[in-house]
Amino acid sequence: MPSNKSLSSARSMARMEQAIQNVVDLFSEYADGDGKLNREELEKLVEKEIQNPELKAKLSAGDLDEAMGRMDRNRDGEIDFKEFMKCLSFVALRCYCKKMGKGH
Repeated sequence: MPSNKSLSSARSMARMEQAIQNVVDLFSEYADGDGKLNREELEKLVEKEIQNPELKAKLSAGDLDEAMGRMDRNRDGEIDFKEFMKCLSFVALRCYCKKMGKGH
């Protein structure tokens, strides 16, 4: 039986499928195989994957520490996929509100 990866490459994915696959792949790439992001891995992800200069300029080491504290709900010093998705959902909602001209 073919793997999911070979299935996805065998056909063109719909936009939502691609978005989901991108999020899973992004987290997996930076989580170094253990299924969690530590502070250093989160910093690498942000540095490489946020390209908007305006947004990058607003991020500091303190912001990353604060983000880590907010995302790490179980306080184990790492962010699991569920915690990462909560953060990503919040950011997506903020982007949507900004695009639509709505308040936060």
